[in-house]
Amino acid sequence: MDEHKTPLLSKESSSSSLVISSLKWILKVVMSVIFVSWVVFIMMYPGNLGDRFLLNWRAVSSKTLFGTTGSLFLIFSGPILVISVLASLYMIISGEEVVFTKKKISKFPRFRLWTFPILVDGPFGVVSAAEFLGIIIFSVFFLWAIYAFTLRNLDLLKYFHDFAHSQSLLLLEITGLRFGMIGLLCMVFLFLPISRGSILLRLIDIPFEHATRYHVWLGHTTMAFFSLHGFCYVVAWTIEGRLLELIFEWKAIGIAVLPGVISLVAGLLMWVTSLHTVRKLYFELFFYTHQLYVVFVVFLALHVGDYLFSIVAGGIFLFILDRFLRFCQSRRTVDVISAKSLPCGTLELVLSKPPNMRYNALSFIFLQVRELSWLQWHPFSVSSSPLDGNHHVAVLIKVLGGWTAKLKDQLSKLYESENQSQLLSPHSYPKITTSVEGPYGHESPYHLAYENLVLVAGGIGITPFFAILSDILHRKRDGKACLPSKVLVIWAIKNSDELSLLSAIDIPSICPFFSKKLNLELNIYVTRQSEPLLEDGMVHKMVNPCIKPRINGCPMSVLVGTGDNIWSGLYLISSTIGFVLMITLLDIFYINKYNITTWWYKGLLLLVCMVASVLIFGGLVVIFWHFWGHKTGEVEANGNDKVDLSGDETHHPSAELKGLDIEEDVQSFTSIRYGTRPHFKEIFESLNGKWGSVDVGVIVCGPASLQTSVAKEIRSHSIWRSPNHPLFHFNSHSFDL
Repeated sequence: MDEHKTPLLSKESSSSSLVISSLKWILKVVMSVIFVSWVVFIMMYPGNLGDRFLLNWRAVSSKTLFGTTGSLFLIFSGPILVISVLASLYMIISGEEVVFTKKKISKFPRFRLWTFPILVDGPFGVVSAAEFLGIIIFSVFFLWAIYAFTLRNLDLLKYFHDFAHSQSLLLLEITGLRFGMIGLLCMVFLFLPISRGSILLRLIDIPFEHATRYHVWLGHTTMAFFSLHGFCYVVAWTIEGRLLELIFEWKAIGIAVLPGVISLVAGLLMWVTSLHTVRKLYFELFFYTHQLYVVFVVFLALHVGDYLFSIVAGGIFLFILDRFLRFCQSRRTVDVISAKSLPCGTLELVLSKPPNMRYNALSFIFLQVRELSWLQWHPFSVSSSPLDGNHHVAVLIKVLGGWTAKLKDQLSKLYESENQSQLLSPHSYPKITTSVEGPYGHESPYHLAYENLVLVAGGIGITPFFAILSDILHRKRDGKACLPSKVLVIWAIKNSDELSLLSAIDIPSICPFFSKKLNLELNIYVTRQSEPLLEDGMVHKMVNPCIKPRINGCPMSVLVGTGDNIWSGLYLISSTIGFVLMITLLDIFYINKYNITTWWYKGLLLLVCMVASVLIFGGLVVIFWHFWGHKTGEVEANGNDKVDLSGDETHHPSAELKGLDIEEDVQSFTSIRYGTRPHFKEIFESLNGKWGSVDVGVIVCGPASLQTSVAKEIRSHSIWRSPNHPLFHFNSHSFDL
């Protein structure tokens, strides 16, 4: 049987049954209809048609137990929560794995919205066709909203017969109100991309590091409208001479101004420090200031009350769900099995994980080292494949800033203390205490969906490609179905000392005689050296001494949103049901019974119910999830014990390795060019003749300039105009550390 026609990943037989397939199709249709209807309503809302629809909806639904607040919540926040619940059910019945099969070569050029780069320069960076379409839709919506609200404002003025001066001030205040409403409509989507383990991102297979840019775009837009909202009121009140009087106002019935001022100030501080220049130069300032999101949300609820806050409550509730799960996972201290420093200064940490933790290559983790900071979490790509071992995850960390420099110093102290002849006291012994969030990443291993891969890396960007190569080689060695048959790695580095990063992966040991199973080429470009140094031939073998810190047998926590579909689904569903239950009980036994009418107080109660439902109902699921993960982890470890007392996974070399000339095998697929940069136009043109009409995946990991260079060639190359040329899939995977 042709291995390319075999599914890459096995699934339960029931997953392919007609009943399951039909149920999945129904869920997809229902979610699509709800989402499209929800978005269309939000887009229509600023106009008269949307306003009349909302008035009719309120007339029908406001007489229920939940009143006008419930009616607004159902139409603005309810749809996204219903979609999330349905998405959880969809992920549960889909199983943990995804099937990939060989793609048929089309006779016509294909165009992929999510992967084809439309914009490669400018403030948005590399933008795909789908992202460009989304930018256009949102831009048109904002212009339409301003236009529609302006017409509604002018219509309101005819009902007031005051002097022209008073009408101007009234128009200014109403305009500020409209800007605030547009900001709220934008905020409906603001928290959705920033939820790292969001079921919605998993459903459409957009990893967190890609979705972050959408949060950035939405954040800039939201704060721009909120700033205009506050500015209009400040100008109007200043002209009236009542600025100081009104800015400290805190009404019981109506909008409370002072909480709005506090929320706006917190938002402005987050906005200014999140600008690219400030974030790049003062990352810690950005990080600490961004924790003001708690102040921003709480005082926003106090400012607008429960009625208007219910517009954005759905997205915030999903974020609270994700944040609590991350908090529970990150409380555990994770063992560092080993740590070493490479000659180029890059650090490699090997962290302990339970055997039942699942993740894909191209995943990443957030790492905290408590000896350096209790608040800072930094993202790092995983350099090891899930098939490398059941008990460890490896990351490569390049020393670039203050935090990474401190980490290197801490590891140096550990190495020195290990080699001292006299024992140190327990209090003076250097430690390294780590906590981990993740792994996060793509829901499906999309790098396995292409027969041919082009991996383009810059510097430390080679890290995730080690995981990809290891994953492919393990599958080739074990005879598992694996589509990639040709892999071209293009790696641009500044100096030859970075060649030592190659020691992080031992290709011949993973898959002996791999050249018979995989056509692998590694083209390295050393840009700042015109010729090799004398020691360059051995630099990739050099590794500084390895450190093995004291371990306590604590692996990563399995509490990660991408780790288990059933438990993560139960967590979301139980929390959502608990939220509805708590709101119902609150309305029956407190708000309606005692006739609570204070706006800001009801807004606070709504927020408290959101948090309490996650803590109580979601917390119960987390407890059971934790015990289940601990129990199954022990069972798998006992059944397949591969860790010795030092924490190292035992390795039994294959008999094929005996007599193998590893050095010759490594050099056969590696070429190093000095004093030059990769010319992607020439590289892509050469692939046309070598690979022919096949499906090609291009993955880029590196600085923005590298992503832009590759995207330009992909966009302008003739492969998009001829069906006989390869189709390139563009995807970026990088972090701004």
